[in-house]
Amino acid sequence: MAVPVDETSAVARARDAAARDAWAEAYVLLRDADRHPTAALDAADLDLLADASWWTGHVDESVTARLRAHAGYVAAGDHRGAGQVAWWLHFEYRCLGRPAAAAGWLHRSRHHLEGEPDCPEQCLIAWTDSEEAQEHRDPEAALAAARRMERLALDSGSPDLIALGRQAHAAVLLANGHRAEGLALLDDAMCAVTAGELSGMFTGWLFCLALTQCMEAADLGRAVEWTDAAMAWCEVPWSQHVRAPDTESRPAPPGPAPGAPGGPPGAAAESPYPVPAPAPAPTPDAVTDNPFRGLCRIHHVEVLDLRGAWELAEAEAARVCHEVPVDSLDVAAEAYYAAGEIRRRQGRLDDAATAYAHAHELGRIPQPGLALLRLTQGKADAAVTGLKLALACRGDQAHDLLGRARLLAARTEVALAVADLDDAAEAVAELEALPGEAPLLGAVADTARGALDLARHEPAAVRPLRRALACWLELRVPYEAAQVRMLLAAADRAAGDEEAARLELMAARAAFERLGALPDARRAAALLTARRRRTLPGGLTAREAEVLRLVAEGGTNRDVARALVISEHTVARHLNNIFAKLDVTSRTAATAYAYAHGMAGAPA
Repeated sequence: MAVPVDETSAVARARDAAARDAWAEAYVLLRDADRHPTAALDAADLDLLADASWWTGHVDESVTARLRAHAGYVAAGDHRGAGQVAWWLHFEYRCLGRPAAAAGWLHRSRHHLEGEPDCPEQCLIAWTDSEEAQEHRDPEAALAAARRMERLALDSGSPDLIALGRQAHAAVLLANGHRAEGLALLDDAMCAVTAGELSGMFTGWLFCLALTQCMEAADLGRAVEWTDAAMAWCEVPWSQHVRAPDTESRPAPPGPAPGAPGGPPGAAAESPYPVPAPAPAPTPDAVTDNPFRGLCRIHHVEVLDLRGAWELAEAEAARVCHEVPVDSLDVAAEAYYAAGEIRRRQGRLDDAATAYAHAHELGRIPQPGLALLRLTQGKADAAVTGLKLALACRGDQAHDLLGRARLLAARTEVALAVADLDDAAEAVAELEALPGEAPLLGAVADTARGALDLARHEPAAVRPLRRALACWLELRVPYEAAQVRMLLAAADRAAGDEEAARLELMAARAAFERLGALPDARRAAALLTARRRRTLPGGLTAREAEVLRLVAEGGTNRDVARALVISEHTVARHLNNIFAKLDVTSRTAATAYAYAHGMAGAPA
């Protein structure tokens, strides 16, 4: 016979558990107390049950409990309590992809609070006002709302609201180009986060918001520091009672399928492209991880990728898909995209295409990675078109500086590959005009400028390339540094400095090998080997050398065909043979090879 539940003691223990962020314990206690026939939870405890349900992954139960809490506050005439719960319902419905319901509850929240004197609950309304003003490109209104939020938060004395208010103010400043002032406010807010002064919900919020802003603003230093702090916070004490990931209901992780190339040996093969689907609600006794873990881990993946820890980054990307809440599948899309980027640079082109397809299915435009993959596959037209559409879709460059910079850098690379120097020049000019003072953005712009100047045969190409290399090395971003070394080798060779070119190629090859970027490592090795040969490099025939020279000097297939009095089809066949012999995958790489070997500028 079951032991009767003591509702009073159970609720008291649940409140204590929630205060300790022991949400699984609080959820079970409140759920059982709520089911007991002799008593019902009051509005405040129903609100607490909603929080505990959200933390433990019972999203539908969270909404249901909060609806009941709202009704309880309304019945008691508590407009502040009803207004706050209505705002949380707005937030939850928005996360669940139900904008009409979210808008309705936001209207109710405003209605409950509009007649009240200044109070802490109005902070959340002011935050929403600031975000909506930014979306409508009204920076003055956004700033006014953020300042009102800060004032209300300071009056309340709540560390949670004060930190969130400063973050909201920082977001407006950063979006409007006030980088130094915005980052100073963000640093202030993050002090409270990293010092453990905030509740679990606000700690998770601030980590997610700040990390996103740092990556979009291309502030790699802060992103590294706060990502490490976020992952440390996510790991304890949440992992004391962890249920196994629900692999049947989560999106498939971005790792290769068992039995597929790169998967566990000997495992049974299965489809590498299962359809991602939201996870159903866990069973009542299931205990979940901290739901912020997957949200923070995607930023960890981005940092690891930049720093060259590709194996760990891909493993972390797989974990993201198991850990993100069911209402945050856009984060899983980012994980798939990150995995695709790693695979593309490793030469695992089919696996990369699969990952990009997963990202696209979940709503993430897989650019610029997909365009660079198509370029590698010899589909230059698809690369050009994909980048044009992606750049048109990302119209607000101030929102995500790093994202736009990456698109423009890829546009430069693709334009140079198809010998469209005018388009490359436009992309470089826009890159150099991006606002902000982040070293990462400067390194991207200098790399693109150097590549363009090299294609124009300008001796000054070495200057931006040297600046870019110094910055990539200082930021500890090894892949981009190695790519710049390849361009520098071509520039040094064109200037007649064979020794400098050899040193750059050796350093680049070593970096590519450490990273696992095998196609690039083979290209660097081939260039080094060819330098020691007295015969025509790469095993090229005389005709192939002529084709390569004309391509390196900016000729299209039609130009080459006209100059050599052959068909365009024959030119394309020669190019395929050249790519195979030189172990390169693009016209840009072949051009760099030609200049490095003195095959451009004069007949071979």
